[in-house]
Amino acid sequence: MTNDQNSGPAHRELYALLHISPEASDEEIRRAYRQWAQVYHPDKYQAPRMKEIATENFQRICEAYEILTDENKRLIYDIYGMEGLKSGLELGPKLNQVEKIKEELERLRRQREQDNVTAHIQPSGSILATLSWPDFLDGDGIMQGMAMASEVESQISKRNSLSIGGNLAVNETAGGGAAVAVLRHQISPVSSLELMGSIGLQSLLGVQTSRQLSVHSTARMGLALSLKDGSINLSNTWTRQLSETANGTIELSLGPESSIDIGWRRKAENMAASGAIKIGTSSFGATARYTHKLSSKSHGRIAGTVGSHALALEIGGGRKISKFSTVRMLYSIGIQGIIWKLELHRGGQKLIVPILLSHYLNPIFATGAFLIPVSLYFTLKKFVLKPYFLKHEKQKALENMEKTQSQVQEARAAAEKAQQLLQNVASRKRNRQEEKGGLVVTKALYGSLKAVSSSHNSEEMEHEWVSQVLDVTTPLNFLVDDSGQLKLHQGVKKSGIMGFCDPCPGEPKQLYVEYTYGSNIYEVTVDDYEELLIPQRGHEV
Repeated sequence: MTNDQNSGPAHRELYALLHISPEASDEEIRRAYRQWAQVYHPDKYQAPRMKEIATENFQRICEAYEILTDENKRLIYDIYGMEGLKSGLELGPKLNQVEKIKEELERLRRQREQDNVTAHIQPSGSILATLSWPDFLDGDGIMQGMAMASEVESQISKRNSLSIGGNLAVNETAGGGAAVAVLRHQISPVSSLELMGSIGLQSLLGVQTSRQLSVHSTARMGLALSLKDGSINLSNTWTRQLSETANGTIELSLGPESSIDIGWRRKAENMAASGAIKIGTSSFGATARYTHKLSSKSHGRIAGTVGSHALALEIGGGRKISKFSTVRMLYSIGIQGIIWKLELHRGGQKLIVPILLSHYLNPIFATGAFLIPVSLYFTLKKFVLKPYFLKHEKQKALENMEKTQSQVQEARAAAEKAQQLLQNVASRKRNRQEEKGGLVVTKALYGSLKAVSSSHNSEEMEHEWVSQVLDVTTPLNFLVDDSGQLKLHQGVKKSGIMGFCDPCPGEPKQLYVEYTYGSNIYEVTVDDYEELLIPQRGHEV
């Protein structure tokens, strides 16, 4: 819950309006309502314009108070928001008790999830095209072989899903393929059964069952019968959650080629690592891979393979080029030669193109094969890709601003009106805090990430960012309590706070606060849904 791009709480605007936590008690809600009513009650103002502004905001406060102090309405609002209250979920004779409302909402939620799942079809596939530069120079053609695989999975009922797929592989001298169908049945919340059939080069029938043994452990057992030679293969797999970010796997396979496979995988916020050791009756091998997130869009990777049939070191990286697409380039050196591998991932689809550059491990050639694409990438990134993406992002932001311009103007006008009525109380609070050396907010800006950063890192705000930032110094000074503290609650979007608005819909936002406490100056920047608690020593400049 760090910004708009993350999945923050869906329905928290009324909590932000009253400046209370989503877990606030009825007494806390009533106390907040009385505080805001003292500022916005229309009877406190004589001037027609001020009375009109007060009436508009007082109605918003009354609506929030009415909903959040009604246990049934609050429950509906927390789950479905204002749309839920205005729809068929309005209170009626059949929904007049909290438990009944919970049951109805859960029933509707389950029905919606089931409809989504039933209609959901998940396609996936991959294409592997192997190229050889030495063969091309010898006049034998550049294509060594190609393999394709595709699978479509569909939920055919609440407990049953069907997966149909196939694969095809060809090389210079031979080719073949297979078709596979898998029927999955969810026996219970902790166990499932799979029936599998395959025809083609690997014709077989199989059955596999899995069961969750505990919160952290899962076991699978499979049996496969080859229709080609009548051989039977039995497999057992145990998976154990080792920590919040890591799990381990042991797989035992008994058949014509018996083996034991021990694997480990760890995935954290900025890295992913995995390793496996496989020992079979006629072969052995070990692999390790480490991927590190370099930025929100790029990552680096290093991997190694050693075994009876392979010895290679792989290094490279990738970049996210759109919401669903990632490109990756890897450099591999080993007993099979020197290889470039190009990958394109989009959704569940993959295109992988390994290019064999040389069968021999010449040090000079190997160094050049590594440095040339790296230099080319950084050159293109600096002079072509980065300028293009910056221009594209700027154009996208401008288009979004044009679409939401009237909406933002109305929201800004409403926020400015709300701030007008907060001004007197905020000034009195600020003066009291200044007299006793307490908390005084000297500057507060709310808006898009880049606009907020540009605004407080320069003397004057750049013209292009003016429309994406809102000055919220007044409402924050109003929210400082008598003890000289200010708290904005975790999980509550800040644009809903009285005197705030959303200056850039669809863009991730931050709040920058510069404040004084005693004789010291402090500053802090928090994300849209992040908690803010000031003063704190860690904010001192």
